[in-house]
Amino acid sequence: MIVWILFLTAIFIFLALDLGVFNKTPHIISSKEAGIWTGVWVTLSFAFSGVVHWLYSNEYVANPTEIKPAVATIKFITGYLIELSLSIDNIFIIAIIFASFRIPQKYQHRILFWGILGAIGFRGLMIFFGVILINKFSWMTYLFGAFLLFTAFKMLFKKDEGEYDPKKSVVYRVIGKVIPITSHTEKEHFFTKINNVNHATPLFVALLVIEVMDMLFALDSVPAILAITSDPFLVFSSNIFAILGLRSMYFFLANMLEKFSYLEYSLIAILTFVGIKMLVVHHYKFPEWVSLGFIALSLLIGVVISIRKSQVED
Repeated sequence: MIVWILFLTAIFIFLALDLGVFNKTPHIISSKEAGIWTGVWVTLSFAFSGVVHWLYSNEYVANPTEIKPAVATIKFITGYLIELSLSIDNIFIIAIIFASFRIPQKYQHRILFWGILGAIGFRGLMIFFGVILINKFSWMTYLFGAFLLFTAFKMLFKKDEGEYDPKKSVVYRVIGKVIPITSHTEKEHFFTKINNVNHATPLFVALLVIEVMDMLFALDSVPAILAITSDPFLVFSSNIFAILGLRSMYFFLANMLEKFSYLEYSLIAILTFVGIKMLVVHHYKFPEWVSLGFIALSLLIGVVISIRKSQVED
C-alpha cells in the first residue's frame, strides 16, 4: 500500500509542477520542446523499470515466488510499449478534435493535462475490475483475447468512412442539452458567462470528447496489457507512464502523423499477437522475451517502412 501511495503521490507532484511551473503560462509548444519532453518521459519510463526490479526484489509489491524481479521488469517494459503503441491512434483522434473545435495551439496542453487526470482515474477502475475478473474467472482471458482479435480484424478491413466529426458525436449533443455551448474561446477558461448565463467554451467540450474517446481506446489497451500480466502494479504503472508521455508525443508527432501511416499495421500485428496469447494462455505460455521482442520489432518495422515510404513519395 505504501508503494502505491508513493507512486501516485510522485505522479501528482509532477503533474502539479507541469501545470504550475513548466507550463504556467499558456504557450505554443514547439516540436523541439515536445521532442525533449518525449525523450524525458521515455527515459523516465525505462528508468522506472529499474525501480520495478528493485521493488520486486525486496518484496515491496509482490513475493518473488509469485513473480521474479527480472520477469517483472520485462513485463513492465512490454506493457509500456504496448500502451505507447496503442496511444498512436489516440493521437490521430486528438488532432481531429482540436482542429474541429479550432482550439488554439497554446491552450491544447491545458486540455491534455486535465484529460490525463480523468484518464488516470478511469484506467485505474478498468484495471482494477479487469484484474479481478481475470483472477476470478479464468475464462475471461478467452473473451478478452477474442475481443482483441476482433479489434485487429476490424482495423485491417475497415473501410474509409470519412473523417470523424466530433460535433456530430453523442457527447457533443448531450453537453448541449446540459449547458449552452459557445463557439468562442475565452482565453484558457473552460466556461464563460454570456448575458449572465454560463456557457461551455470549445476547450471544455474538446476535453469531454477526448475523455470519452480515451475510454473507448481503453477498451482495447487494458485487455491488451492484461495479456502480458495481471499484476495490478505493473499494469497500472506501465499504463500511467504511457499516458503521461502521450501529451508530449502528441505535440512531437502532430505535424508528422501522415509520415507514420504504416504504424497502423504494427498495431494490428501487436493486437493479433496479444489476442492469440490470451487465447492459448492456459495451454502454452510464451516466454517474456518473445512478447517484448515481437512488440518492439513490430514497432520498429512500422516506423522504418513508414519513413522509407514517405521519403520515396517526397
